[in-house]
Amino acid sequence: MPRSPRHAVPLTVALLVVSLPLPATASPGLAQSADPRATAAAPVTPTSVTATGSHRQAAGRSTVASTPGEVRTTLRDAATGAAVRGCVSLIPVDRDRLTVVGLGEAQDGQYGGCTGLDGGDLVAINVAPGRYHLFAEPYDGGQYGRQWVGRHGGTGQRERGVTVRVRPGQTVTVPPVRFDPPGSVTGRVTRAADGTPVYGGYVLVLPFVPHPKYGDYGPMTDQDGRYTVTGLGPYRWPLYYTGDYLASQWSGATADRTKARLVRVRAGTTVAAADQRLVAGTPVSGTIAVAELPSYSQVIAFHARTGDVTGVIDVGDDYKLRLLPGQRVLLRCDCAYAPSRWFPNALDISGAQSLRIGHTPVTANFDLTGPATAAAP
Repeated sequence: MPRSPRHAVPLTVALLVVSLPLPATASPGLAQSADPRATAAAPVTPTSVTATGSHRQAAGRSTVASTPGEVRTTLRDAATGAAVRGCVSLIPVDRDRLTVVGLGEAQDGQYGGCTGLDGGDLVAINVAPGRYHLFAEPYDGGQYGRQWVGRHGGTGQRERGVTVRVRPGQTVTVPPVRFDPPGSVTGRVTRAADGTPVYGGYVLVLPFVPHPKYGDYGPMTDQDGRYTVTGLGPYRWPLYYTGDYLASQWSGATADRTKARLVRVRAGTTVAAADQRLVAGTPVSGTIAVAELPSYSQVIAFHARTGDVTGVIDVGDDYKLRLLPGQRVLLRCDCAYAPSRWFPNALDISGAQSLRIGHTPVTANFDLTGPATAAAP
């Protein structure tokens, strides 16, 4: 999957990173581990970069006002131990932080970077304290596959990845990220109503908030509804499907990523086992009252429990978003030259009201002409 703009850093800078449990001699913040591979990465002295996504302030999402921490690791070939070039994203474990995602971005967190030309050592600075999962992507997708970083190698499931705890002002040193050879998945996406192919839909491992004009977010279905996702590590993966005027869903026709049907990827082969039927879903619609509507304005639906993006629609004076029944969602309106509003009228997700999506149409109006509702004490 292409990196979002904040990750488009030169190869001459060192990358960011992540962690697994370390021995008792490890840096503060990591539990002890008997794993013999849990050894600290060698000291590095590269220039470091961290993407902070400061533009998100305009969308009404807060940043963490705390002393940042630092994370170190290395990228390695799982079989040979050779240094690998690639990137790592720190993706928040906590739901509310996961929803800090804006126009044209994948849900891959605020902090990330890439190795230098020689690969191997990575360092991330200015990482906001908190808990993170690690998503690793090699530069050479033909030789290595993407992965969530697990305790004993890669995994395709976020929940099976290690949890990295970054503490204020401290350095977390983690064992190497070990890349395995890649595999591919192919399949066909059709409409459940009539079996016709879905053209121009996305099939991904991370949800995203599309830009109406710019952006290449990954594999798309062709005119016959067929697609191929390449460069996946040889693990079991949930896949995320989108289609115009259709409800987005995870493999197995669910809105909950943790309940998705997993697709088994095998190294060096293309698995043809991921056909998907998309439904029209339940319409969620309403009006947008605002003094001035920006050129690019959207209503974004987040799964109320996981925080994953579950639907996005461009808006004007009104909107109609289609969502898969059987979920509760939180709606955010990025519809003004001012902080975003969470339905019904909150500046922060803590004041958002969840909506149950069944089979009956839902109405959710946004009024951004006055002040936001004060948060409950």
